[in-house]
Amino acid sequence: MQAKPRVAVISDFIEERWPSMDLVAEMLSDHLAREHAKCFEVELVRPRFIWPSNHRSIANKQSLAAARLFNRFAVYPRWIARNRSRFDIFHIVDHSYSHLIHHLPADRCVVTCHDLDTFRCLLEPDVENRSWAFRAMTRRIFSGFHRAARVNCDSSAIRDEVVRRGIIPSERLEVVHNGVHPIFTAVADPEADAEICRLLGRRSIGSIEILHVGSTQPRKRIDLLLKIFAAVRANHPGARLVRVGGGLTTQNRALAEQLGVSDAITILPFLERRILAAAYRRADVLMLPSDAEGFGLPIIEALACGVPVIASDLPVLREVGGDAVRYCAVGDVDAWSNAIIEVIRERDADSRADLERRARATAQASRFSWSANADRAAQAYRELLDRAKPRT
Repeated sequence: MQAKPRVAVISDFIEERWPSMDLVAEMLSDHLAREHAKCFEVELVRPRFIWPSNHRSIANKQSLAAARLFNRFAVYPRWIARNRSRFDIFHIVDHSYSHLIHHLPADRCVVTCHDLDTFRCLLEPDVENRSWAFRAMTRRIFSGFHRAARVNCDSSAIRDEVVRRGIIPSERLEVVHNGVHPIFTAVADPEADAEICRLLGRRSIGSIEILHVGSTQPRKRIDLLLKIFAAVRANHPGARLVRVGGGLTTQNRALAEQLGVSDAITILPFLERRILAAAYRRADVLMLPSDAEGFGLPIIEALACGVPVIASDLPVLREVGGDAVRYCAVGDVDAWSNAIIEVIRERDADSRADLERRARATAQASRFSWSANADRAAQAYRELLDRAKPRT
């Protein structure tokens, strides 16, 4: 009996798990293993991070960054080189690990591309000016990315940008949307709901809670988030901003102080998914004021939980949110604050309209499936195996 092809779903380190990369790796490997077990053997590859002997005393960011670079560019490639003979297909679930392709048979490599931020210092050096060492590291990643036999882009917007910049020809690109984890639902989870209540406290009557989920990268436009929140709070003094994804930058903390809203902001770290789902269910509205996105995962997570979403009017976010989301121009603070107030007013005034909105939201979210994502990946693996060079 002929052995089934073995697929390595390549993620980050066990101790260095990033929320978006971790989600894609877990969902892809899980659905491949459950739904394509007759065709492939699947292994989630996540080596152990090697810490310096004095890692518990590492206090400065430079030392920690050096340890991460050592693992990413020395430890992981060596692990891959030693273990590559065990696998027939290699799927790197985040493009920022594409340097690993230099140690793999490129004709059997698939990469999931979430955005082009990793390569911005090469693509737009005037916008993102980095040191020569950082650029050299990025070139190594970029050259590996360029060698991939197949690149699955989260959205049409990212696929189109890759083509427009001439990075990879269109015949090696596919649009493969992310899915929604089943934990994100409008159905109550008493334990998770109680935990988010413990973290945030009980809601006061008539209050408004605005939620933002994501990092503090410049493209997330936390400055606009704060200005919009200040405009809402001017009319609704009881409004509260809940930000999931870690603390504000020094600059944004200063802006919050200047706007007089710092005492109305609650900061939470990246949350375990069950607790994040409870945070969505509790919120009155999710805001995503970014000026660039690769997909916008919080949109479909919030929609699946039945929460109103207001997002920047970007092609990629319209691709994801469809007609279940309200869109505002990036930077139009008045439009954003008015949209939030209108959402709250509609919710309070007409329960039938709110039920119809929830139905649109859950219907839109249901279009994004990890099963479909795994199906597309499995098809790509078959195509690569059919035309790949014989293993040596």
